[in-house]
Amino acid sequence: MKKTFALLISVLILVACEKAPKEMRTPVDTLFHNGKVITIDAGMSIASAVAVSGENIVAVGGEELLDEYVSGNMVDLGGKVLMPGFIDSHTHISGQPQRYIDLTETKSIEEIKGLVSRKAVELGEGEWITGYGWSEDFMEELRRPLRADLDEAAPANPVLITRAGGHSAVANSLALRQAEVTSSTPQPDGGVIEKDQDGELNGVIRERQDIVSHLIPEPTHEEVRDSLVAELKRQLSFGITSLTHATGSIEAFPEWEFIYGQHRGSLPRASVQVFWIDPDAMQKFGKKSGDGDEHLRVGPIKIFVDGGFTGPAAYTREPYKGETEFRGKLSIEPAELSRIISELNAAGWQTGIHAIGDAAIELAVDELVLALDENPRVDHRHYLNHFTVMPSAETMQKMAEYGIAITQQPNFTYTLEGRYVDYLDGERLEHNNPLRTPMNHGIHVAISSDILPIGPMVGLYAAVTRKGLSGRVFAKDEALTVMEALQGYTLYGAYLSFEEDRKGSIEPGKLADMIVLDQDILSIDPAHIMDIKVEQTWLGGRLVYERAE
Repeated sequence: MKKTFALLISVLILVACEKAPKEMRTPVDTLFHNGKVITIDAGMSIASAVAVSGENIVAVGGEELLDEYVSGNMVDLGGKVLMPGFIDSHTHISGQPQRYIDLTETKSIEEIKGLVSRKAVELGEGEWITGYGWSEDFMEELRRPLRADLDEAAPANPVLITRAGGHSAVANSLALRQAEVTSSTPQPDGGVIEKDQDGELNGVIRERQDIVSHLIPEPTHEEVRDSLVAELKRQLSFGITSLTHATGSIEAFPEWEFIYGQHRGSLPRASVQVFWIDPDAMQKFGKKSGDGDEHLRVGPIKIFVDGGFTGPAAYTREPYKGETEFRGKLSIEPAELSRIISELNAAGWQTGIHAIGDAAIELAVDELVLALDENPRVDHRHYLNHFTVMPSAETMQKMAEYGIAITQQPNFTYTLEGRYVDYLDGERLEHNNPLRTPMNHGIHVAISSDILPIGPMVGLYAAVTRKGLSGRVFAKDEALTVMEALQGYTLYGAYLSFEEDRKGSIEPGKLADMIVLDQDILSIDPAHIMDIKVEQTWLGGRLVYERAE
C-alpha cells in the first residue's frame, strides 16, 4: 500500500512538472526564448526569455516562461544576446536637399573634389553646394580641404562643406565673395575666420560658418521630408530605439509632429531639443520639456556656451597647447547665459547645455546653481552635453549636489584623438571625455554619440578601452566596464528624458524596445566591440529592422 501511494505521488509530481496545456497558459503576442537577455535591471541580471503583449514587456525570466505563456510568435534567439534598445541622448537628425553631399565616408581630398565637381554638373552653374562629414583625421593627404581645393572642383558654384561635428566648415572663393568675407573682415564674435601664412583666407571658418551659410536657400519641409524619415529609420539599424535630436526649434517642431503622425510606431522614439527665445514666445508655443507622448516629445532647451575641438573653439581655463593666450571662445555672453537659464528654470523647462571646455563647464554649472537657488526644483534634470575637458573637483561636487547630469560622448576619444593631441596636453589630454571621475563624484552620466559616428559600438568600445583611433590609451582609470557602458547607453539615457520607468531596461511593465546582437558583448574581447552588429530591432514589440544576411 505504501509503495502504491509513493508511486502515485511520484506520478502527480511528474504531471505537475509538465507544461500546462496551451489553453491554460497566458497568451502573449511574442515570446522570446533561448537567449542571453541583458536586462539592465537594478541587479544587472541575465535572463533567457521575455514575454511581450502589445507594446509592453509582461514577464522576464528563464525557460520556465514557456510553461506560463503561449504565443503564435515564438522567437528562438539561438543563444544570441537580447538587450534594451540604445538611447542616443544627444544626436543630430536632419533631412537633406538636392544640393547636399554626404562626406562622412570620404577618405581623401581628391574624393571630396570629385563629389563636389559632379554635384556642380548635376545642379548647374551658380547653385549652392553643401555637404557634411569630412574629417582631416581620415584624409589620405592628412590635412583639411581648403578654399583652393573647392575652387578647383567647382569654380562657378558657391560651396560650403562642414566638418564632422559641425564646428567648422570650408568655403570656396565664390561663396566667400557672395558673403562679402575678405581677409580684412573682422573676426566674428564666438568664431574664427582662418588665414594662411600670407594673411589670405584659406576658406576655413570655425563656429561662425553662419556668416556664409545664411545665404544658402532654405529647403522646404516637403523637399527634405523623405530624407528625414529615411535618416530616422536608419537609426534603427544601429539599434537606436530612442534619441534626443539636439538641433530642433519651436518653429520646426510641428514638422516633427506631422512626420511622427504619418509614421507612428515605425520611427525611433524622439525628444526634440529647442532653443529659448523669451518667456512670452515660449508660453505662446504652449509646450514644455516632456510634453508629448511615448513616440515624440519636447526635449530640453539647447544652449551653446562654447565651441568645439574641431576648430578649436572650446572655452578652456588654460591656453591651448602651444598657445600663450588663446583659450577658445564663449558662444554667449555670461550675462545673457545667466538671464536665459534663470528664465527657463523658473518657467519649468529642462536644459541640455553644450559645454566642452572646462571654463565653459564651470560657467554653466555656476549659472545653473544660481538659478536653482533662486527657484529650487526637486527634479529638474538639467544636464550638460559633452563635458570634454574635466573641470575642477569643486564644480563636479556642485553638479552632484544640485543633480546636474551629463550626456557624454566617449566616441570622441576615438574619432577626435588627433584634435585633442594637437590642442591639449597633460592631464586635460589624458582625461578627455571623462567617465569614471564624474561618476565617482556622484554625477549621473549617460552616453550618446553626437554623430561622431552615430553607431553606439564606437562609443561603447572607447568607453571600455579608452583607446583613440591610433590605439593610444587615454587615462585608463576613466574606463567603464561593459555593463556600465551599456547602462549609460540605455537606462541612463532614459533618465534624461524622465522615462526611466518606461524604457531603458528589460523589465515587466516597460516598453518592449529591444535589440538582438550577433555576438555576446559581455564576453567578447573589448577590442572587437566595434565588430558587433545589430541583427534585429524591436520597437514596442514590433520588428522594425532586420539585418540582411
